[in-house]
Amino acid sequence: MAANNRRMSGKKGAQVGSGGQRRRGLEGKGPTPPAEMRKGHAKQRAANAKVRRAQGRPQQRRGGGKTSSELVVGRNPVVEALREGVPANTLYVQQFIDNDERVREALQLAAERGGINLMEAPRPELDRMTNGLNHQGLVLQVPPYEYAHPEDLADAAYDEGEDPLIVALDGVTDPRNLGAVVRSVSAFGGHGVVVPERRAAGMTAGAWKTSAGTAARTPVARATNLTRALESYKKAGIVVVGLAADGEAELGDLAALQGPVVIVVGSEGKGLSRLVGETCDFRVRIPMPGGAESLNAGVAAGIVLYEAARRRS
Repeated sequence: MAANNRRMSGKKGAQVGSGGQRRRGLEGKGPTPPAEMRKGHAKQRAANAKVRRAQGRPQQRRGGGKTSSELVVGRNPVVEALREGVPANTLYVQQFIDNDERVREALQLAAERGGINLMEAPRPELDRMTNGLNHQGLVLQVPPYEYAHPEDLADAAYDEGEDPLIVALDGVTDPRNLGAVVRSVSAFGGHGVVVPERRAAGMTAGAWKTSAGTAARTPVARATNLTRALESYKKAGIVVVGLAADGEAELGDLAALQGPVVIVVGSEGKGLSRLVGETCDFRVRIPMPGGAESLNAGVAAGIVLYEAARRRS
């Protein structure tokens, strides 16, 4: 009997059913929701912006941090900074300074602008402030620049009912190039510039001067990690286009410029970094019949921004 029980114990028992899970799995998830209801889609962001405008609530600014204050040193640099509208909060003037034409102009410009404190200081104090630089008796203090957050630029565009047009700089270290890009973004209706937090040019007095005052109305955002910032833009439905001399497509063939787009410009020598280049949806080249190997960041950005503005008009 025991042997018989052993033989019977090897037989299969009743099969456990799936409880309907397989059948439900075959039913699918239903129709794809409209773009306005899909999380992270560009149309959903535009719809949310429209609701915010209708409710009249101010949009929360996330902020991208601040730089430290900066000193502009020397008579000619100080006068030029004041002429170009570089933000300033204090003008330091050496006691018993020779009152030449440049000193008089600096004092006049500071007084006309208003909001700039005039401080008289002994020469040893100015030497200490400038670490012994040849200040010639004039030192201008530029306040810290308050950066936007990269997402603020896209949100501001959607708030205006427009497709974002943003320039991101990868490895550009010359503040004059940054200022030139800010100026081009302003001229062609762009919504701002993104720069990395490290190993990149920031909004210094030199960048302000090159921007010819447009930095006052064109925001610059600072990203802790540029690659992650670009990936975030892509998730929001914004196309990321990198400029590269060996790009797969020519600028004139790129239809993406008509919609929400981020244009990524690399340094003149190295171009786009590897990770940033791999993150881009497209890598495009600017045709140059003259045979130049590369363009600086300011010129390259201006060409692409013009093409984008022409297509959007």
